[in-house]
Amino acid sequence: MANLDVSDILLDPDFMDTGLVCTRSVQTVGENGRTTTSDVNTTFAGVVTSDKGDFLERLAGLERKKGSITIHTIFPLTAGEGDITADIVTWRGKKYTVSNINDYQHFGRGFVSATCDLLPLAG
Repeated sequence: MANLDVSDILLDPDFMDTGLVCTRSVQTVGENGRTTTSDVNTTFAGVVTSDKGDFLERLAGLERKKGSITIHTIFPLTAGEGDITADIVTWRGKKYTVSNINDYQHFGRGFVSATCDLLPLAG
C-alpha cells in the first residue's frame, strides 16, 4: 500500500463538489425472460476537472457537441460490469456517462479517477 492518502485532499471542502448525482442502472431478467431495468440515484462528492473540455465537432452534414470531464472520488463509480451498465453522472445540469475508470484503491482509503463523456451525443 502506498503511504500517501490522497483521499484527504479529495474530501477537502476547498476542492470537492457535493452536487454530483450518480444514476446506476441494474438489469435483471424476469421469469418471463424479459429484461427489466431499475435505476438508483445516489448523491456523492468528488473533485471535477476538465478532461478534453467541451467542443463542437463538425462533420459532413452534421455537427455535434462533445465534451468530457474527469472525476476523482471515493465513491465507487463503474464503467459497466456484469448486470450493471455504465453509470450516468449529473453535474451542473449536464449528464455524462462513465467511460473509463482508473482504480487507486491502494492509496490510503482509496479513490477512483473516472473519465466521463457528455450525453447526449446528438447532431
